[in-house]
Amino acid sequence: MRIATTIFLTDETVTPVRLARALEQRGFAGLWLPEHTHIPADRRTPYAAGGDLPAEYTRTLDPFVALAQAAAVTETLALGTGITLVAQHDPIVLAKQIATLDHVSGGRFTLGVGFGWNVEEAADHGVEWSTRRELVLDRMRLMRALWAPEPTPYEGEHARVSASFAHPKPGGGSPRVLVGGGAGPGLFAHVTEYADGWLPIGGGGLGTSLPVLRRAWADAGRDPAALQVVPYAVRPSPGKLAHFAEQGVTEVVLQLPPGTEAEILRVLDDYAQYL
Repeated sequence: MRIATTIFLTDETVTPVRLARALEQRGFAGLWLPEHTHIPADRRTPYAAGGDLPAEYTRTLDPFVALAQAAAVTETLALGTGITLVAQHDPIVLAKQIATLDHVSGGRFTLGVGFGWNVEEAADHGVEWSTRRELVLDRMRLMRALWAPEPTPYEGEHARVSASFAHPKPGGGSPRVLVGGGAGPGLFAHVTEYADGWLPIGGGGLGTSLPVLRRAWADAGRDPAALQVVPYAVRPSPGKLAHFAEQGVTEVVLQLPPGTEAEILRVLDDYAQYL
């Protein structure tokens, strides 16, 4: 099983360069980073995990800048966002950022797509909360038009682009795309339309949800062998990883604490037992 990691990198943690080198040297498969542009001080949306919002959410590095640093000092380490809040980006600019990072890293980038949980953060970006999923769908279609081999127009309800020259192209014509979030027909519709698979946060309940996703995937005419399911932000144990393997999972992303270099190295040495 491929073992990657995710972490809230901030201005107070280990740096992207030091972490990326440590991961590659130890044989970890990848580094995935989350995204929050800002956290409004008057936030009323409850933290999804309950309790107070951890401080690292307010100090998160931009994932594309940090992953570019990681790409520059590694050769094989996979790079991913877990997740990119697509509704909060200009899709033409985002398509360029994604294509550029995938190009300069030699095709190592995976785009994790998410819809967000913080209503106030999204509102500051002009996002109408009730239609954010439709907005993400439109923007993903637009970005795929820009990544197409030939100039391709796209006209949707929430996004449009004229037929355009847009280079570089991502490696293989498109980066790997995985959709993050809880199981359900709405999320699985996104997975089956434009993604390569699913990022189930924590990885719980796969025994129940995976058969549903596999049916939806097959009903959409997708190749059953091509579906990728990558449990994300997992707190590992031997039993948990064995359960994932029984479900056909071949890749998992383990959660690292937002710590200093010394703290992170201790956790990596512990996680090495799963490599």
